[in-house]
Amino acid sequence: MNIAVVGTGYVGLVTGTCFADGGHNVVCVDVDAAKVKRMKNGEVPIYEPGLNHIFDRSVREQRLTFTTNLEEAFKVADVVFLCLPTPPGADGQADLSFILRVAGDLGTLFNKHNEYKVIVNKSTVPVGTADKVREAISAKTSAEFDVVSNPEFLREGAAVEDFMRPERVVVGTQSDRAAEIMTEIYEPFVRSGNPIIVMDERSSELTKYAANAMLATKITFMNEIANICERVGADVDQVRKGIGTDSRIGKRFLFAGIGYGGSCFPKDVQAIHHTAGEYGYDFKILDAVMSVNEVQKVSIVEKVKHHFGSNLSGKTFAVWGLAFKPETDDVREAPSLYITRELVALGASIKAYDPEARETFKIAAHPEALQQIEFVKDRDSALDNADALIICTEWNEFRRPGIDKFKDRLKSPIVFDGRNLFDLDDAEKAGLTYYSVGRPTVQ
Repeated sequence: MNIAVVGTGYVGLVTGTCFADGGHNVVCVDVDAAKVKRMKNGEVPIYEPGLNHIFDRSVREQRLTFTTNLEEAFKVADVVFLCLPTPPGADGQADLSFILRVAGDLGTLFNKHNEYKVIVNKSTVPVGTADKVREAISAKTSAEFDVVSNPEFLREGAAVEDFMRPERVVVGTQSDRAAEIMTEIYEPFVRSGNPIIVMDERSSELTKYAANAMLATKITFMNEIANICERVGADVDQVRKGIGTDSRIGKRFLFAGIGYGGSCFPKDVQAIHHTAGEYGYDFKILDAVMSVNEVQKVSIVEKVKHHFGSNLSGKTFAVWGLAFKPETDDVREAPSLYITRELVALGASIKAYDPEARETFKIAAHPEALQQIEFVKDRDSALDNADALIICTEWNEFRRPGIDKFKDRLKSPIVFDGRNLFDLDDAEKAGLTYYSVGRPTVQ
């Protein structure tokens, strides 16, 4: 199958590369000429484990190419995937301007290359977007085409695995012809028997939002349980084990921490909340989810203030982890952004380390906060002469750092762990003052 992928952000590049590795011919389109040049030169512009290998192979075997020319990709494509940004506005509504602008361009191109094609919304979009894309194209052409909703369910840090071995593929279309084409495209990836679920477009669009809202709710619920644990003297890890073995609940997304971030959960929860409001429904659960998460992202700062006081002038904090989760360089809505900004506002200085996210953090962080942040080359350098360590991301290299040596590098062995990486007994044996989330403080 000949496929065009419009947009080479996180979703677009993973989608295009994986389709190419699955045997399809893929042309990726992006308006960023410098980015396209980098990809033509063999450079992968995002960090995602496993992506480099299949990218190199697909480029070498000429199944994956790149261009800034939409028409060049469109004229040879049987299917066009729209993988464009849908950032949230101030009110939480998803911005569809990028998608609808390209849809209009496709309508114009249909008049020059009048052959049936399937146009696929791969971006996460509000309910009714397929209709809007169809209208935008139809306003420019009378050519035959179908618009399909095909939401992605990719976890950053495991996106290649998720794409190559999906738990399910959701296809939103009422066209038998489009459904048959989409099934053919995805057949190489579901040979183990996982389902391709065909439904109407609106149900497909809502499925994506519902999934992320549910996961965000599960995370936030567990963070609320963690906050109760701290007040009553319980251990959230034990509670997690107690409820996670209940098959009705499951083990995943029950780890307490400093809130969710990233490119999906925050904007998708806002978007489905906004959609509910547009249709006159007050989504009270998501009101609570968003409110709790905002507080949770800076909850560790309250523990810092409890220990050191509200004036942190002259204090230096080591920060381990800037990405919103491990195995990515994505810092969108990462707790580290909020925590460092709050600490600097209280007078502190920061020594920060992350294996992959330093440059993306520099772009996203508040300029005033950056003035007080020193980026260091490794995790141990961050500890030297710092007053305490704050852990924001659960990178594997942070799990076994030799915590008995903290007292030799930190001014005092104080750790604020936002990801509950260390065993409480180990922290006590190492002589740490150890604050974590939803567990007793070790002093």
